[in-house]
Amino acid sequence: MTGVREVGLSKDVGWEIGVSKTLPYQLEEVWRTVAGNPAAWLGEGARLPDRPGGSWTADDGTRGELRSHRDHDRIRLTWRPPSWTHDSTVQVTVRSAATGTTIRFHQERLTSAAERASQRTYWQCVMAGLEAALAQSRDQEA
Repeated sequence: MTGVREVGLSKDVGWEIGVSKTLPYQLEEVWRTVAGNPAAWLGEGARLPDRPGGSWTADDGTRGELRSHRDHDRIRLTWRPPSWTHDSTVQVTVRSAATGTTIRFHQERLTSAAERASQRTYWQCVMAGLEAALAQSRDQEA
């Protein structure tokens, strides 16, 4: 059968992965957690640059460059762990939903199905961590 691609293999950007979840929190609350604590999803020690073109580095050596940052909407950046020989692109978006806010991590320019699977696990763990951080924040406010 010609023209059939494997799941996660795009025509233009190699392998890609998306992980999303709708959480029962207001968009502002979710955005504060995502934008205000980039170490929670980029890695310990990571800080977002002030403007596009600026670089970031996590304590484990993962690094990249901020491509765009639109408040209460999305952050787009490059992502390169120290063991990789290539950059990938990560975008995190937040959107209001009927039952709260949807967070979505999308990563593209991955080199293989194995790399895609590894990153899927990574972003699922990140999502669980953000969910726990939001719950803890709400508990502290109560």
